Amino acid sequence: MSLRKTHELHQRRFGRNLGVALVLAGFIALMFGLTVVKVSEGTFEPPHQGDGS
Repeated sequence: MSLRKTHELHQRRFGRNLGVALVLAGFIALMFGLTVVKVSEGTFEPPHQGDGS
């Protein structure tokens, strides 16, 4: 328990950080979902390695 009241600036900063975290989590979920769909379609092929020349 805090002895002092949280400053208004910290509350705004927390809200902004929470928003950025939610957007980042949404972006990661979107990329993961697109990857799962692409791999599960069966059309995904890893890049060709070639013979090194």
